[in-house]
Amino acid sequence: QVQLVESGGGLVQPGGSLRLSCVASGVFHRIYFMGWYRQAPGEQRELVASITSGGITNYSDSVKGRFTISRGDAVNTIYLQMNIVKPEDTAIYYCNADGRFGHWGQGTQVTVSS
Repeated sequence: QVQLVESGGGLVQPGGSLRLSCVASGVFHRIYFMGWYRQAPGEQRELVASITSGGITNYSDSVKGRFTISRGDAVNTIYLQMNIVKPEDTAIYYCNADGRFGHWGQGTQVTVSS
């Protein structure tokens, strides 16, 4: 059973930075696709950034140039470095493995507010 555990959310001021982490357990191979999604109140869950096992990244237009997704040294660990955050980045951020029909973490709240 694949389990994903996120950490690093919290309250940050506009223009600040935050780093999210996600560790996958219960899997003994390198997961091909891992990503970060977010869901704001009343909105649909949307893909923020993704990374393949080969290091190919993809970003939504709303975060391109501000957020960076990366893989850690440990197998199946990913990070989301969030810079120059905006109030509209406020959402619950979910770690994902293997796409929308794959596996999800429990989510971590990110609130951008002064």
